[in-house]
Amino acid sequence: MNENYIELKQRRDVGEIVSTYFDFLKQNIKSFTNVFISYNGIFIFLLLGASYLLVTGFIGMFNVESGLGNSSKVESTMYIGFGVILFLVVFMVIAALNYSLASAYIIQYDKKQQIIENRTDVWSIVKYNSSNIIVFILLLVVIYIVYSIINFIVSIIPILGFFASLIMSFGISSWLGVSFMAMFYENKSPTEALGEGWDLVKNNFWKCVGTNFILGMLIGILLLLLLMIPGVIVGFYTFHVVDSGFNVGDSIVAKIVYTFGLCILLIVSAYSQSLSQFVNGILYFSLHEEKYNIHTREKINQIGESE
Repeated sequence: MNENYIELKQRRDVGEIVSTYFDFLKQNIKSFTNVFISYNGIFIFLLLGASYLLVTGFIGMFNVESGLGNSSKVESTMYIGFGVILFLVVFMVIAALNYSLASAYIIQYDKKQQIIENRTDVWSIVKYNSSNIIVFILLLVVIYIVYSIINFIVSIIPILGFFASLIMSFGISSWLGVSFMAMFYENKSPTEALGEGWDLVKNNFWKCVGTNFILGMLIGILLLLLLMIPGVIVGFYTFHVVDSGFNVGDSIVAKIVYTFGLCILLIVSAYSQSLSQFVNGILYFSLHEEKYNIHTREKINQIGESE
């Protein structure tokens, strides 16, 4: 076992899970980023294409409303429509892929007890579970439709509805993330994994909600800091355009700046999905150990054998 290996199969409270998460991230961020780039390359280019279509459409629509340039409303609407369709399709695929990559990475890390350098080790788990992933996504759509209806009804309640909606959001995020881990780690079917995830989260509900709330907020802050540089560049350029009365529709530079700015935002959003699933991965191992005590029993047996 690598001496720097972080043991994941341990009972942990919320504070310990948060600390373990950042220790794990600090140790594995470089290796996982290489995995992320390797398997998201083609989708990054597709996101760039979707960004171009959206930016072109919105700039054209702005010109139509302002009476500038030669853009037509129909053409601009088509650009926006195709951009939205491409974005939704690509982003759903990316979401499934990156949840899978993060889950597979943390499982291989636990199995090999070291940083994963060979990205094919991660991909082999994703490939093996490909059919289950598709079924899980289909079930996910149904679950989110039901959740959206319930959430809408609850949110009508003044004040309490807001907090109840927030708790439900973190609760369902924990359930689905932990279930996804169970499907990969225990080779369960999607329905069995959802059942296992439900049992684990139900028995430790507030720990799951608290963990996802705290780490979700901290990850959000980190991503905002990461987006500051491109955000400042785009903001400064926009200020310059507005201040000078420049016609954005006729500028190739404007399209390039806004296209890359939007694309970076989408890529960071995709990357954040993996970071969020790492939270549920560490949470899963903690909940699993709390329920089954597998690692604890192994340690006791090792001590008994050594004596």
